[in-house]
Parts: sequence; C-alpha cells; structure tokens
Amino acid sequence: MKSVLILCTGNSCRSIIAEALLNLDLGAKGVAAYSSGTNPKAQANPKALETLQRNGVSLDGLHAKPLSEVLVRDYDLVVTVCDNAKEACPVFPGKTRVIHVGFEDPDGMGDAAFQDCFNAIRSTLIPRVADELGL
Repeated sequence: MKSVLILCTGNSCRSIIAEALLNLDLGAKGVAAYSSGTNPKAQANPKALETLQRNGVSLDGLHAKPLSEVLVRDYDLVVTVCDNAKEACPVFPGKTRVIHVGFEDPDGMGDAAFQDCFNAIRSTLIPRVADELGL
C-alpha cells in the first residue's frame, strides 16, 4: 500500500477533492490518500462536498484535518496543492518525496469553479501521482 498526503492551507476544497479522487481512482491500485491543512478550516467546504456527490464520489471520512491528525503515519508522497501550503510544508523524514501541483482555489466561487477544480484535479493530479508512485 502506498500512502499519499495532500496538503493545502484550509483543507476544505482542493485537498478534500484530491483525497476523494485519489482514493476512488487509485485505491484499487494500492493507494491510500489522506489530506490535511496547514491552517485547517473548521469543516470541509459544502460546495466541494456537493461537487463530489454530484460526480458520484463518496464523502465517507472526508473532513478538514490538522497536520497533527495525519502525521501519525509515514507517506510515500506528499503533494501540496496551493502555494501557501508549499511554503509552509513541514519536513518529512526519510525518503518521502514532496511535489507541488497547484490548483486555483474555488472557495467563494460558483458551482462551475468547483467543477473545474474537480476536473483539473482528476485530469492533472491523478496521472501525476500515479506516475510518481510508478503505477
């Protein structure tokens, strides 16, 4: 099993969508994805959750999480999805690779922006993570 951590600032939109899509699209290939925020919000953005539901993606286990909740395990890959998280990314021990694949924050925008973010994560991040993990 390969573990991937997706980091964002608020852990309410981009990283939540990425966590759900990675688990859906790469879970059968042995990937377990988690997400966290460097300064997490109290809850996941309702529009992000609605976008996942509208696209048939399970919301099981999705919630905004602080780093302390996810740093209890080792990761094969850490992906920052916003510039602030890239700058604030903690140092990970061992051979953990850290990459950055940024996406525009849809927070405060309409449904189309959330769908665009979902589509961009699926078309860009999923293949990049699969490539990084040698899948």
